[in-house]
Amino acid sequence: MHADLLFTGGPVLTPEGPTATAVAVTGDRVTAVGHDEVHALAGPRTEVIDLAGRLLLPGFQDAHVHPVPAGLELARCDLSGLRTAEESVAAVRAYAEARPEREWILGGGWSMEAFAGGTPVKELLDAVVPDRPVYLPNRDHHGAWVNSRALELAGIDRDTPDPADGRIERDASGAPSGTLQEGAMQLVGRLAPAATAADRLAALLGAQRHLHALGITAWQDALVGDFLGMDDPAEAYLAAARDGSLTARVVGALWWDRERGAEQIPELVEKRAALTGGRFGAGTVKLMLDGVAENGTAAMLDPYLDACGCATRNRGKSFIDPRRLPEYVTALDALGFQCHFHALGDRAVRDALDAVEAARTANGPRDTRPHLAHLQVVHPADVPRFAQLGATANIQPLWAAHEPQLDELTIPFLGAERAGWQYPFGSLLRSGARLAAGSDWPVSSPDPLQGIHVAVNRVEPGGDAPVFLPEQRLSLMAALTAYTAGSAYVNHLDDTGRVAAGALADLVVLDRDPFAGPPEGIADARVAHTYVGGARVYSAQEA
Repeated sequence: MHADLLFTGGPVLTPEGPTATAVAVTGDRVTAVGHDEVHALAGPRTEVIDLAGRLLLPGFQDAHVHPVPAGLELARCDLSGLRTAEESVAAVRAYAEARPEREWILGGGWSMEAFAGGTPVKELLDAVVPDRPVYLPNRDHHGAWVNSRALELAGIDRDTPDPADGRIERDASGAPSGTLQEGAMQLVGRLAPAATAADRLAALLGAQRHLHALGITAWQDALVGDFLGMDDPAEAYLAAARDGSLTARVVGALWWDRERGAEQIPELVEKRAALTGGRFGAGTVKLMLDGVAENGTAAMLDPYLDACGCATRNRGKSFIDPRRLPEYVTALDALGFQCHFHALGDRAVRDALDAVEAARTANGPRDTRPHLAHLQVVHPADVPRFAQLGATANIQPLWAAHEPQLDELTIPFLGAERAGWQYPFGSLLRSGARLAAGSDWPVSSPDPLQGIHVAVNRVEPGGDAPVFLPEQRLSLMAALTAYTAGSAYVNHLDDTGRVAAGALADLVVLDRDPFAGPPEGIADARVAHTYVGGARVYSAQEA
């Protein structure tokens, strides 16, 4: 049979490296990988793509991403990318003035480093939107900025206690200052109008277009369910899967309600059956074990430090009782669920690994492929346990570089020793751990090439800061493998993540060969074409 597509004239990234120069695709699968001999599969109707020295590689897969909230955020008051309080306030003012009919001002994406202590105050919003409630989650969605009207509607005042899983930031008098952390977000978030089904579907399809343009052919949605007012994307995925508009391959991670226990497991089993169809499946459960280091809610083995470098009483928060976690994970594993852990602090990482170990002991080896996401602080004693337990390290490489949120809001409160345990990509890989990679978009850019740049350089693209923990750098091949084969593994998409005969033709053509240039130039690369199952879903020439 003649091939439908023939890629030739450039390096092809195989599991062994950039070792081939030609690839044939027939239908939705790769049928040959090699060199000049593959040209014999060309026929009169074969589309020949001249790589002209550009790299062909497997489609990128994002192992931890939130496309629907990201798409909704882009369509609302989008504060992402703004660096100062003045810029953020001006953007809120412009958005509100242009939409006088909106009862609420919604959006988000602000950076903590733009505000003193990472906690903006309500007075900044009151000055530009005094008469309507404003609710704006920050870029990591672990805190929200609100105005006085929103606090009033929620009945939050100096006498309102902090919820068990959150904190109301307060001024010197004890009055709410305008930032709500973690579970306290929901005190206002639950009052905000929900997006419509049409809004969510449009957000999904808009996000999909953006992800395809970045070479992403599959992903794991890290939150399918209801959490802190975020919109449940489940129906949007089902609608897109039914009508064929879902061109990506997607795994949904069902939200574990941290206010409940094992009694929710039968509901998760029902959801798994109901939310499977086409290119969408939901065989994963997301367990959020802790918060984030910047606001002191990441769960730590030892206390955070204060501004003077002295130990505090704060060790962060465990959102799921660590004494019950092994029971939950063992039960989920026995039912064939994959467990996807949010684990930033070293205590959360250890709790997750302990739970995986309990499941392995009780159930024996099972192909459930648990993975731990974020891994900001990992105690050195726990690094080798990933390989020992078969737990994948799901890394977000963009965070592993010096920038204000790390340097000003995190490192001083960890201390020198723990600061050196952050994002230990190199140590994990050397210990035998499997790496997967993702972005946590809209927390940070979903561009895999930017993430790969930081994984290799440990410096932000275009940055001139010192290299952050240089011993934790990855090779270009290792970083690319994490974003392709590694993420394909955790997504149970075993026919993807590699360019090999018989694999699905989920492929990306870059505009250059990053192996041929200096590592400092990796982030300059762009995607030229993206294919899913042999069908082109993005071309820079048509964008």
